Amino acid sequence: MFNAPRAQPLRYGGATTTGGFGGSFVDENPLAASYDNLDPWSATPSPSATPAPSANTVFSSVIADATVPAIYNQSFQLVDPGNTGEVSVNSLSRVLGTSSLPAGTIDRIVNLVSNRPRVSKLEFFVALALVALAQAGKDVSIEQVAALSQQNTLPEPSLDLSRLPPSASTFAPNNYRQNSNPGVRAPIPTYATDDPWNTNSRVAVQSTPTFGPVPENSGAPSGLAGSGLPALWWKKQDSVNVSVLGQQGFILNRYMVYEISSSRGPTVPRRYSEFAFVWECLLRRYPFRLFPALPPKRIGADEAFIEQRRRGLARSLNFVINHPIIKDDALLAAFLTEPSFEVWRKNTPISLDEESVSKRVDRNEEMSIPSDLEEKLAILRRRINPLIEQWQRICILAERVIKRREAAAVRIPLRPGYLPAHFAHFSLPAFSSTVLPSAPSSDTASTATSHAPMFASVPNMMDSIFGGFQSMDLGIDQGDMARLTNTLRAVVEVNDSCWRGDDCELSSGVRVGLQAVAAHTQRSSELSELRTRTLFDTTLESIKAQRDLYIAMKDLLIRNDRLSIDQVERLKQRVETTSLKLEGVKAAQKEGWQDQVEQLVAAIEKDQATIAAQLSRRVFVRACLWHELRVVLHNRENTLVTQIVQTFSREEQGYAENMANTWASLSEAVSDMPYE
Repeated sequence: MFNAPRAQPLRYGGATTTGGFGGSFVDENPLAASYDNLDPWSATPSPSATPAPSANTVFSSVIADATVPAIYNQSFQLVDPGNTGEVSVNSLSRVLGTSSLPAGTIDRIVNLVSNRPRVSKLEFFVALALVALAQAGKDVSIEQVAALSQQNTLPEPSLDLSRLPPSASTFAPNNYRQNSNPGVRAPIPTYATDDPWNTNSRVAVQSTPTFGPVPENSGAPSGLAGSGLPALWWKKQDSVNVSVLGQQGFILNRYMVYEISSSRGPTVPRRYSEFAFVWECLLRRYPFRLFPALPPKRIGADEAFIEQRRRGLARSLNFVINHPIIKDDALLAAFLTEPSFEVWRKNTPISLDEESVSKRVDRNEEMSIPSDLEEKLAILRRRINPLIEQWQRICILAERVIKRREAAAVRIPLRPGYLPAHFAHFSLPAFSSTVLPSAPSSDTASTATSHAPMFASVPNMMDSIFGGFQSMDLGIDQGDMARLTNTLRAVVEVNDSCWRGDDCELSSGVRVGLQAVAAHTQRSSELSELRTRTLFDTTLESIKAQRDLYIAMKDLLIRNDRLSIDQVERLKQRVETTSLKLEGVKAAQKEGWQDQVEQLVAAIEKDQATIAAQLSRRVFVRACLWHELRVVLHNRENTLVTQIVQTFSREEQGYAENMANTWASLSEAVSDMPYE
C-alpha cells in the first residue's frame, strides 16, 4: 500500500502558480517580486531590450500554413536531436553543403535567412526552399518562397543527407573528437562529467560532453563525520531526462506531453497535470521533507517558456529521485515506469496518509536530535531570504553571460575591472552595477547586513566562477565564425583557377592556405557552440538547482509552521475537565451513573491516545527537520557548489586549450603559404 499523509485536503495557503498543484508554499514568490520584475521562467535576460520581431513571427508569414516536404523535417531532426526548435548556423551550413550548390550560393542563402548565431525551425525551412530554387535555376529570394507557400507548393531540395559531415557540436561523446581535415590539430581530452544532481536533460545521452578529464578524486573529504549519506554519494546519483514530445489532444483541449527516461525502466510519456498530481500526493505524504516546487503553468506559453519549464521539471524530478527518503516511494516509482499513468491511477488505490502515521522514531534517533534545533532553524530562517536573493541573482547573471557568449543576449556596459588596460576606452558590453537586480527588499536588507561576512563572498564567487566568460566577447561570436567559414570557401571556389591560365603555384598555395583557414574557423565555431550548450545544460542548471534548494528549504519552514501545530495542550485540559466530571458523577451516583461513567472513561482514553499520537508526531516532525538540515541541505548546498566550481574550471581550461591548439594548428598549416 502507498503510505503517506492524512486523507483530508491540505491547503497550506499562499499563492500557487500551478492551479493548486505542486506550487511553492512561499507566501510571496521570491522569483517574481524581485529582480526588476524579471520572470524567472522567461528566456529574456534582464533588463529586457526593446523587443524585436522574432524569427518565427517574420517567417511564419512566409511559410504560413503550407505543407512542407518530408525532407524538411528529416533534415532538421538530424541536426536538432534534442528537439530544441533551433540549430546553429554551422549546422544549417552543413545541411546545405549536401546540396552540391556552390559555396557562394550557400553563403548567400545563410545570410538571407538569419543574422543571428542560431536559426529557428522556420528559418531552416525557408533556407531549404531557397536551396530548391537555386537547384532549379530560379530566383533565390524570400519573396519567391512566400509566393510558393501561398500556393502550397514549396519545392523539395535535392539533399544527400547520407554524406552529412559530422560536427564537433554534436552532443555525442565520440563525434566531437572526429577530425575531417588531417591538417587540423586539436587533441581533445576524453569528455566526462560529474554533475552531482545530473541536471543535464537537453539531449537524451548517456554522458554529457565536457572539456577536460575528470580526476579520480574530485574533492577532498570535508572532515565532518556523520553526513548520513554514503561515501562519494554525489557520483552515484540517479538521473532522469525530460524531453518535449509535443502537443496532443483536440483544438479545445490541447496539452503538452513530456517524455521521461530513467534507469528505472523504458521511456514513458507524461502530461504536466500528471506531474502536478504526483507532486500533490507526495507533498501530503512528506510535508516535513525538502521538496522542490514544480515550474508554473501558463496559458498560451511560447517555446522559450516551454523549454524553461522542461528544464524546471527535470531539476525537480532529479531532486526527488535522489532524496534519501522520497526516492523509495512507490507512487514515484509508478510515475517513472508505468506506460500509462492514467490507467494505473484508475486501477490502484493511493493512500494519502502522512509519513508519521506509518513510521516511528526510535530512542536513538530521538536522542540524536540536538536540543538547540530551534536555534539552528532560527538562524536558517534569517539567512534563507538573502540566500535565495543572491542565488537568483547569480542565475540571472550566469544566463546572461552564457547568452552573450552565444551573441544572443542584451548588450550592456562592461565593468572596467574586467578589461585589460588598453581596452578600457572601448565601450564593450558586459555588466554594470546599474543593471544588476535590485537589492534585497526591506524585510531582508537588515538580515543581509547582519550576516555580511556570509554574503560578502557571493560576488567574489560569482567573479571567480564566471570571470573567464568576459574575455570571450572580445573575439568573434560563433555565428560569425560559421559565416566566415562559408565566405572563405566561396572565395576559394571563385579563385578555383588562376586568371593567367597556366598552373600558378602562388595561386594554388594561397587557395590551400585559405582552405586551411576555413577548416579551422569551422572548428573554432563548433568548439564555441559545444561549450555554450554545455554551459547551458550543466553549469547553469546546477546553479539553478542550488537556488531551487533554498526555495525548497523556505517552503519546508513555512509548511512546518502551518502543519506542525497540534492540540496536545487543549486535549490535556479537556482530559482534566473530563476527569473532574467523572469524579463528580461517581460521587453523586445518580440513576444511570454507570453508563455515564463508561462514556466519560472512553472519552478520556480516546483523548489520551490522541495525545500520545500527537506527541509521537511532534518528535517525528523534529526528527524529519533535523534529518533534512543535517543530511539533505547541508550536504547538497556545499557539495553542489564544489562540483560547479571544479567542473567549470576544468571545462574552461579544456576549452581554452582546444582553441589554442586549433589556432596553433592553423599557424602550422599556413606557415608554408607562398609569397612569390
